[in-house]
Amino acid sequence: MDLEKHPQTPVAPAVPADRPASADPVGSIRASDADRDRVADILRDALAEGRLDADEHSDRIDAVYRAKTVGELEPIVGDLPAAGRRPDPVPHAYGPEAPAGPTDNLVAIFSSSTRKGRWRVGARTNAFSLFGSVEIDLTEAMFGQRLTVINATSIFGNVEVRVPENISLRGSGTGIFGNFEVVTLEAADPEAPVVVVNGYSVFGNVEAKPKRGKLIADLHNRLRKHLGH
Repeated sequence: MDLEKHPQTPVAPAVPADRPASADPVGSIRASDADRDRVADILRDALAEGRLDADEHSDRIDAVYRAKTVGELEPIVGDLPAAGRRPDPVPHAYGPEAPAGPTDNLVAIFSSSTRKGRWRVGARTNAFSLFGSVEIDLTEAMFGQRLTVINATSIFGNVEVRVPENISLRGSGTGIFGNFEVVTLEAADPEAPVVVVNGYSVFGNVEAKPKRGKLIADLHNRLRKHLGH
């Protein structure tokens, strides 16, 4: 007896309920240096605004430069207002943040390196001392941006940072059989420059503190005059 043949409707394979409909194509993209710098800038602004303290900023910066994908970067700034749309810049005495440029490097290996006097401070400075001495004196410097970050490393050496008494000074670091000391300072003027010193010392010394009696005179007009505004 012949069986009546009926066309069969193809059945789609079952999809597990816990499997997402599609992977996030953006979050899985490998992070570039520009992506990491963008997130680092958001963290820098949050530190300057007081949304993060120095320890939180240091921990998150470490996570930024360990991140491999864009998806790993976004949660680092997920609780900050700048994570979605950057707010319109608020004018302040020091103008807009300085454009990206080369990092200043001060290196002393069995020698000494000094930066002092009247000079223009960049947004980032790296100081490295190996059996040497680095001195950074900001008491007469011109601040072209509100936030200045100094990354200091001392191995059997010494790094000293001196700032005027009317700016904010913050920092975070570690001393391994050595000394890492940042004297926290909060300026009365909310638009005063902020200097953040991060790093570590191994059998050495990293020290940042205000220089007694040294002040930046006329905070609101000094840089405007220098820039010709």
